[in-house]
Amino acid sequence: MPGTPDIEVVVFDVLGTLVDEPSGLRAAIREAVPGAGDELLELWQEHIEREQDRIGRGERAYATSEVLDTEAARLVAGRAGVTDPAVVARLATAGQRLPAWADSVAGLERLSRRFPVVALSNASHAALLRLNAHAGLRWHQALSSEDVRAYKPAPEIYQHAIDTAGCAPDRVLMVAAHAWDLRGAQAKGMRTAYVHRPVGDPPSEGDAFDLRVDGLDELIAALA
Repeated sequence: MPGTPDIEVVVFDVLGTLVDEPSGLRAAIREAVPGAGDELLELWQEHIEREQDRIGRGERAYATSEVLDTEAARLVAGRAGVTDPAVVARLATAGQRLPAWADSVAGLERLSRRFPVVALSNASHAALLRLNAHAGLRWHQALSSEDVRAYKPAPEIYQHAIDTAGCAPDRVLMVAAHAWDLRGAQAKGMRTAYVHRPVGDPPSEGDAFDLRVDGLDELIAALA
């Protein structure tokens, strides 16, 4: 794929791929609960994963990321004995204050000079608006699971990205740090690029993604 001229649109996952989600959540939890260990972070992450899976299986009606984050914040606060409503309310917005990886802002800026760049995230539109402002991320367009009321890796969210791109799936490149995300995109005919992040889901031996890169600089070089 390096040097391939047929990519028209680049689509990025956000959480974990362009921002360091665990570090941001950990910092917010420790602000609410000084000295907290990672067991509270794990409680938060397990709740989000479980509830998104339940929604995907049809066991729960779709709820936005803001609703799930509020639930997670209340679970964490309950476990830690935090009762101040203002502290719990701020904790519920932790997902809107995640730090960008070191190469994310400049990498997006460089890519956006050559390609339409789209965000495709499980975060709600309101959360994305604030997260992008906090982390300094800039897009030509931001798409949310909220648009189709389904969380990745549901096929309809990738189809939403393809429809928005307005071109054939094999001219749309999905970039993510999560192999499960790329498998979902691949199943809809999109091209795929795995970018290594410390908190991602690495490819298995059976994965055949178009690109595997260590960061956005390497991705840009491959697309040049």
